[in-house]
Amino acid sequence: MTDALFALLSLPAKSKGFTAYQYTVVDEGSASSRPNKTPRLDADSDPGSASRSRDRVKGKSVERDGPLTVQIHDFVAGVLDRAYDNSLARLRMCLSIMLTKGSKDLLPTTYEGVYDDCRVVVCAGTKGAILYDILAMQLDRSCCNLRHELEKATENGDSIEWLNRFVQVCEWFEGQIMLIRALLAYLDRVHVLKTTGLLNIRDLAFTSFGRHVLDYTNIIDLIQAGVRDWLSWERNKGTENPRREYVRDLVTHLIHHNAYAIIFERFVGEQTLAYYSEEAENKIHQCGFTPERFLKHTAWRVSEERARALGVFQLTTVNLVEHATRRGLLEERLDWLASGAIEPLMKAKDTDQLNTAYTEFSAIEGLNILCREFKIYVQNVVAHIIKDTEHEDMMIERLLEFKAFCEGALQTAFVDPQTKQPNREFSYALTDAFAYGFKARKNKPAELIAKHLDRLMRRGQRDTSDGEFDRLLGSVLGLYRYTDDKDVFRTFYHRALSRRLLLERSASDDFEKAMLKKLKEDYDPEFGMGDHMFNDLALSRDLLYEYRNRLPEGASQRNLSVMVLQRSYWPFAARKKDVDLPLWMQSELAAYVAFYKSKHQGRKLDWDHSIGTATLRARFSSATKELTVSLYQAIVLLLFNESVELGYKQILEATRMDEGELKRTLQSLACAKKKVLRKRPVGKDIDETDVFYFNSEFTDLGVKVHINSIQAKETPEESTRTQSHIDSDRKHYLDAAIVRIMKAKKELTYEQLKTQTVESVKSHFVPEVNVIKQRIAGLVEQEYLRRDEDDMNKYIYVA
Repeated sequence: MTDALFALLSLPAKSKGFTAYQYTVVDEGSASSRPNKTPRLDADSDPGSASRSRDRVKGKSVERDGPLTVQIHDFVAGVLDRAYDNSLARLRMCLSIMLTKGSKDLLPTTYEGVYDDCRVVVCAGTKGAILYDILAMQLDRSCCNLRHELEKATENGDSIEWLNRFVQVCEWFEGQIMLIRALLAYLDRVHVLKTTGLLNIRDLAFTSFGRHVLDYTNIIDLIQAGVRDWLSWERNKGTENPRREYVRDLVTHLIHHNAYAIIFERFVGEQTLAYYSEEAENKIHQCGFTPERFLKHTAWRVSEERARALGVFQLTTVNLVEHATRRGLLEERLDWLASGAIEPLMKAKDTDQLNTAYTEFSAIEGLNILCREFKIYVQNVVAHIIKDTEHEDMMIERLLEFKAFCEGALQTAFVDPQTKQPNREFSYALTDAFAYGFKARKNKPAELIAKHLDRLMRRGQRDTSDGEFDRLLGSVLGLYRYTDDKDVFRTFYHRALSRRLLLERSASDDFEKAMLKKLKEDYDPEFGMGDHMFNDLALSRDLLYEYRNRLPEGASQRNLSVMVLQRSYWPFAARKKDVDLPLWMQSELAAYVAFYKSKHQGRKLDWDHSIGTATLRARFSSATKELTVSLYQAIVLLLFNESVELGYKQILEATRMDEGELKRTLQSLACAKKKVLRKRPVGKDIDETDVFYFNSEFTDLGVKVHINSIQAKETPEESTRTQSHIDSDRKHYLDAAIVRIMKAKKELTYEQLKTQTVESVKSHFVPEVNVIKQRIAGLVEQEYLRRDEDDMNKYIYVA
């Protein structure tokens, strides 16, 4: 019935269905006329036309083009309303059944019938608003029932199992809403779209579910209790809970209902923070975790939480959980952790764990604390190495090894994940730590750096490539940057260079020149002195070549080698007393002096035999050997050509050598590894009562035996004298700097003068404040300066 009415009344808005018919008029008064057949749809050919004809005959007015009025008799309008009401009733019953969980009632019609009823109600009956209100009421009723069902489901006390019940409710509800959306499509796509301010069926349903279920404190508490118990179970057991799938489904449904962030995500972050804060206290105070062990535990926990979050939560929650885990474990413990973990990790050279520490501290913005402890540790280690006088000989090797490890740690452990470059703050901290560590001891580090370079230049590159050897030299010079005592390094390096050149112990003149160039250009302009040394050697060789050419073939003087050096370019002081040479040596030297003076008038030659060398032929029982020795060693050995044995005092009288030099020389001949002489009694030290004799049983694998290495090394006495000379030079340098400053400024306060003096000399050394004060007082006594009569803290230059 309803369908028939709908079809009948669904006419076009505009139609000519009736006006298209034309009426027909028959002229009965015409005798000649005969009946005609008028084609269908012509004028007045239908019954309505005939009626109009009759009306016209009767004199009634008929409007050919006027509107038609169609009247349907014997039809009651209330039938339609009853049909719409019936459809609404069926829809209400269907919605009630479909939104009642567990209902066993059958629907009063099929799904297709529900669909048609919705179309009739919305499109024909224009009762979409009523249907929408019915749907909203049924949704509210259903959601309230679901909430009551969930509240009753807590009786067994298993909060994790309750999550499964909640998931099942969500799945049922969401499934029913999908069905209702399909069946009430006309309500969703016609009525809702035409009416502003209405929610679509899905949003209406989810809003009702949120208002009557998810917004209730009891339900939220139950959800969070289940999540908390699940998290605690997995964290305590260290394994995956068999019911993890419940939580994963819960996350999916909460996301659908836009409740994930409020109910789940925020709670998980807070619970994680609280859990790990408590665990940290327990591990540290009850379990006695060390910082190093606690750092490993933190990394393991963060990794575990990340894996769990990736498997269950949204990606946005992964970072939240990681951050909460780190905060709980590390917050307010960063100082304890950094100070306690850096030292063992650095000692163990565990770059992996150092990188772990860097990652964890970086994640909670604690790198400044880690960097501070790193700097303190490096500074302490450097200072300890420098102050360790027992292992002084290994100072530079230990510093190089430690510096290489620290630089390697910068490249592997302390790397910025964004730029993939070493963290700049850690690089600065390493530089500052070495610089401050070097201040723990004055002068000695610079001296030992120079001596270490000396050993490298004498040894040469050997099996290494040029590039590797150059990098090795560069690493040693890297230490030189940290010392303030540039003048100490310069002095000892010049002395070592002069010994290498004069004794021909340098591995390569090219490397020597390259090193001098690098030192001059990159470190200290005063290293140009080395160029003059090479010039002296070149001139000496030319002069010696000319001298030998004047001698006859086979002359013994041809074996003489003399180096003429300018004293101002070579770091050797004039000797007041030297050794007595054998007469035949003196005569050969006299001949060379005569030759030299014939070439250069007005010059004086002073002989320095301390760095001279000689080659002797010695006959031992096993074989004849060539001994390369120092000139002092040669003079002592030659005495045994005339005596079988000699006492210490006899040797001293014959050579008139300095006692310190003599003891050192005898020690190198009789107590070293290659014992050309023997002594009684046997021992490592030389006493005045010792007696020496030639060791005819001496053996060596080589034909040529070198035992003059004692010259290549500087003795402690020489180091002391050199250091004393440096201190004296510093006083003069300070005096000159102070006078130069005061001459330019005329008057300065003490603080101003002290600051400008330090600035003036810092490229050579950094003076101590008390030394500056002493030099100022000395200049006042010498009347270069005077104090102001009104202000005793002010100094005035005296012209």
